[in-house]
Amino acid sequence: MRVAVTRPEEDAGPLTARLRAMGHEVVMAPLMTIRPRDGVAIPDLRWQAIAVTSANGIRALPTGHGLTSFRTLTVGPQSLKVALGAGFTAEAHGGDVNGLAAFIRAELDPDAGPILYLSGAETAGDLEAQLKTCGFDCRRVVLYDAAPAATLGEIAAALDARALDAVLLYSPRSAKIWRGLVEAAGLATKAAPVSHLCLSRNVAAVLPDGWNVAVSASPDEAAILELLEQSGRTL
Repeated sequence: MRVAVTRPEEDAGPLTARLRAMGHEVVMAPLMTIRPRDGVAIPDLRWQAIAVTSANGIRALPTGHGLTSFRTLTVGPQSLKVALGAGFTAEAHGGDVNGLAAFIRAELDPDAGPILYLSGAETAGDLEAQLKTCGFDCRRVVLYDAAPAATLGEIAAALDARALDAVLLYSPRSAKIWRGLVEAAGLATKAAPVSHLCLSRNVAAVLPDGWNVAVSASPDEAAILELLEQSGRTL
């Protein structure tokens, strides 16, 4: 199958390698560019835990941050791998923002100290609000911006030629950007039959009615790749 990978370049490497090992042809279509912010100040507190919902939350940390001694909670294997590689004592829970929030509510104590949430400017699930509602002192620090792509790039030609089998979409924002770029390019009719494989129902909800949309059984990469294999067997 010919598959569009829409993740930022920083996150796409392992996924691209897995897809090629599975025998798929990959077309790169990054929908966002990660831009770390300068001069970010992180409060010097005794954190109960650090919450990270994207590997970019680790990559964008300023030098000398001094956070590696604190328990670090990530959402999945990719953010976990980056955190461990950066020297953090890290563990993965939940699969997505909502799952991580549920783990923190169940396993951590609001009275045991503040939680540092490392994030980008735009997030899904609002981890900070979910935790504050339950009495946690959650401090969000915005470390980076994810700038949307201005055009579809090389993927436009593949869509126009009906030479694309599937698109992988990992967040509501990426789905929104994808839809907007497709419609702006006048390619909505040709995109509609392509298999749009979404990490969650929230992602799928952004896409138009009538498009070929499927949702993975759980919000993790293994599940979305299994969905891709199922999609391939129906072509």
